[in-house]
Amino acid sequence: MSLALIAALPFIGALFPGLMIRAGRNVCASITLSATALALIGLLMNAPAVFLRGETILESYEWLPQIGLNVNFMLDGLGFLFALMILGIGLLIIIYARFYLAGSDPMGNFYTYLLLFQGAMVGIVLSDNILLLLIFWELTSLSSFLLIGYWKHLPDGRQGARMALTVTGMGGLAMIGGMLILGQIAGSYDIHVILQNGDAIRESELYLPALILILLGAFTKSAQFPFHFWLPHAMAAPTPVSAYLHSATMVKAGLFLMARMWPALSGTPEWFWIVSVAGLITMVLGAVIALFKDDLKALLAFSTVSHLGLITLLLGLGTEYAAYAAVFHIINHATFKAALFMTAGIVDHEAHTRNIRLLGGLRRLMPITFTIGTIAALSMAGIPLFNGFLSKEMMLQAAEETGLWFAVIATIGAIFSVAYSFRFIVHTFLGPVRDDYPHRPHDPGFGMWVSPAILCVLVVVIGLFPAQTVGGFVDVVASAVVGNYVHEHLAIWHGVTPALIMSIIAVGVGIVVLAFQRGLAPVWDKAPRPEAKAMFDALVSRAAKGANELTDALHDGAISRYLGILTVVILGYAVWAFVSGTHVPGTRELLPIGPVEMVFFAVLITCSLGVVLMHRMRFVALIVISICGLVVAMSFVRFSAPDLALTQLTVEVATIILLLLALNYMPKETPVGTTFPRRVRDVVIALVTGGAVGGLAYALLTRSPSLPTISDYHVANSYTGGGGNNVVNVILVDFRGFDTMGEIIVLGIAALVIFAIVEAALQGPASRRLRNWVPDMPQSRDRHPLMMVVVTRMTLPIALIVGIYIFLRGHNEPGGGFISGLVVAIALLMQYMASGFAFSTERQRVAYHGMISAGVLIAVLSGLASVVLGWNFLTSTNEYLYIPGLERIHLASAVSFDLGVFLTVVGAVMLALASLSRIGLRAGEGVNLTPMDVDPSADHSRTEMRADRQKEN
Repeated sequence: MSLALIAALPFIGALFPGLMIRAGRNVCASITLSATALALIGLLMNAPAVFLRGETILESYEWLPQIGLNVNFMLDGLGFLFALMILGIGLLIIIYARFYLAGSDPMGNFYTYLLLFQGAMVGIVLSDNILLLLIFWELTSLSSFLLIGYWKHLPDGRQGARMALTVTGMGGLAMIGGMLILGQIAGSYDIHVILQNGDAIRESELYLPALILILLGAFTKSAQFPFHFWLPHAMAAPTPVSAYLHSATMVKAGLFLMARMWPALSGTPEWFWIVSVAGLITMVLGAVIALFKDDLKALLAFSTVSHLGLITLLLGLGTEYAAYAAVFHIINHATFKAALFMTAGIVDHEAHTRNIRLLGGLRRLMPITFTIGTIAALSMAGIPLFNGFLSKEMMLQAAEETGLWFAVIATIGAIFSVAYSFRFIVHTFLGPVRDDYPHRPHDPGFGMWVSPAILCVLVVVIGLFPAQTVGGFVDVVASAVVGNYVHEHLAIWHGVTPALIMSIIAVGVGIVVLAFQRGLAPVWDKAPRPEAKAMFDALVSRAAKGANELTDALHDGAISRYLGILTVVILGYAVWAFVSGTHVPGTRELLPIGPVEMVFFAVLITCSLGVVLMHRMRFVALIVISICGLVVAMSFVRFSAPDLALTQLTVEVATIILLLLALNYMPKETPVGTTFPRRVRDVVIALVTGGAVGGLAYALLTRSPSLPTISDYHVANSYTGGGGNNVVNVILVDFRGFDTMGEIIVLGIAALVIFAIVEAALQGPASRRLRNWVPDMPQSRDRHPLMMVVVTRMTLPIALIVGIYIFLRGHNEPGGGFISGLVVAIALLMQYMASGFAFSTERQRVAYHGMISAGVLIAVLSGLASVVLGWNFLTSTNEYLYIPGLERIHLASAVSFDLGVFLTVVGAVMLALASLSRIGLRAGEGVNLTPMDVDPSADHSRTEMRADRQKEN
């Protein structure tokens, strides 16, 4: 099966649990199980190639080759091991969760989150591109946030989710920088290429920054000191989440990254000291804390931290033997730790508590659970005949070969590991049966204990027959880690070795430590020590406070302030670029300025100054702005840009009409809002910035391009590639059709937002102000003049015909969907203004919301049609149609996309008008149902109407 399909199956499966939960919990669990099982079967289909033929399977799909981002997948022994753990243990967790979750828990949501997380993890371990790996890496942080905070009603769950997301997210950001540096050093972002360039990477001067940034990502994800504190707080999640995330998946992602990058980054003193020391500290610290935790899941959480430190220590030592031991312990830890978490969940589920002080004696009441928990805990302690013993021995041997201090500290970590493992057994299951359990416990049904039981079978089988069961498997995986073939003989007995002696010491002293645990607990509780959670909370609180202070200082609600800061910053960068660069005068001669251009420029400058000087008089300022727009449109005509001129003209007319209607309900003058010094400051900024823009324009106009321009490409390929002679329209609907589609979506959203804002305003205090609104200027008694009604009746069909004509000719002549949409919208605007909102609305046949939706949908479908036919999205084609008796007709498929643009533009403009009309109705504006006002009885002023209404109230 394709590696891409294996990675995609969990994501595809995540679409169904939320729907299938309606068919029942069993159906929902079965569908979830099927998605994971299919991915697992697909993985196993590739096992012969990896383990029998020694192949590394590579798949590559181009995505963004310009930046080195391709969808590349790789499957070797290391990737196979982690994918097997993710999918295999995922199957067991799905079964366990079906019986663990209560009937009130939204199981569909849980399985959706679980599959999203599962897909992200599979994507990490199968990625052969570090940019793709980073995408999946961040997806694990987001999906684990949903899983950890699944019980939203628990404050601890919400805080644990935020803490995990914050710590791992920050580490992920650091890792992004490290990975980008690593890709630059290796000259490729493909992982298999990076691993082949280990010598060049280690010799690079950027090796240390890249190493530190990448390890920050790995350490935060795998809860290494000093980032270990987030993992225990994630225990507020349901037990299936804890068992999955903290045994086989999320916390193993950091270990996978270190193992994957081992050939490229290890073998240096920096790697040795940073990774091994961090692992050693984490191993001992986690073990000591675990011994004094009374909550079963907290004990297991810190034991997980300890064992993650153990594996990190082995990877940091940098030897092939240590890497082999790390791979072996990754397998063993996944089996016994997942079983232990599920055992703790069973105890909590049946006894209604995880507090060890309230437990004990469960051996007689829960014999099956006792057996499973004891086997898994003995393996965690490193007792012979269980798989944990074998990898712990290898760890002690690797530490002893490294040096005395490493051996001593590793033995101390092993001592406390034995102590907390035996405490899990003794204080939970042994001792007399109590009569004060929160709930009388008993073994659960088969569905809840079968999953940990399967894992315990693996614990025993691997412990008794390591070479026969996983020996060859570990050889292949370890060889993938170190980059060449490695083999170690796995056996229960290797004779009397230093590692065996260290192990015996650990077991003996660990039992003694457990005997004194109850007496040492009060001392531990009172001992002064830094509290990671308190430090984290204080750091987050201070960061949030500082961010709020900075935000309040910069964002005071004044748009002039924002624009001023933005303009000054851009201007500063421009000045810096000009000063630091080299300036060569342009050689291109300027065109002569004729009298027409002089008139245009004089009018434009005069009107621009007029807007500045008369901006407080809103109506006058709007009229002057419209003159500026018309002059710009004429300038486009003068310089042979008819499409731009038509667009500018129609946009200007439509927006001016809408703004005039809006100004009717606003004060006619703007109050003075700034002081004189601020106005002087703004004038200086405007003049300097305008001068800079003018200088930039002059510099561009006096230079000829040294390379072929994109406009040359568009002109050359407009007809042959886009099937049209109108280059502008072909650009809009073909070459840059995706941009146009985004623009019409934004336009439609803007119209809908206007409608929503008006809807909300008409329900609140603004509605009351509108009901009491009195115009501040005299109003015409004839709101719908007869001549205007007559003219609009005559021009509406003409305008519609013109709009259709402009639409149909747009692909070869000036026009197109956008311009024709505005022409039709202007005709309808005039109709509304002439005959009134109510009169026109009664004749409306299509809802404007639906028109916007239809336009966007048609544009999207026209692009998808290209994909269905095997072309790129929004690729257009054209044909000539011969009809007898008529001339040859040129048809382009882009006309359907243009139709979507047309409908969206008309719908957006008219929906904005409808919103303004609703404001007018609420403000008491009269409504006529005939083409014009002819009822003398309604002939009194707006002020009189307001007075009459106030008397009625």
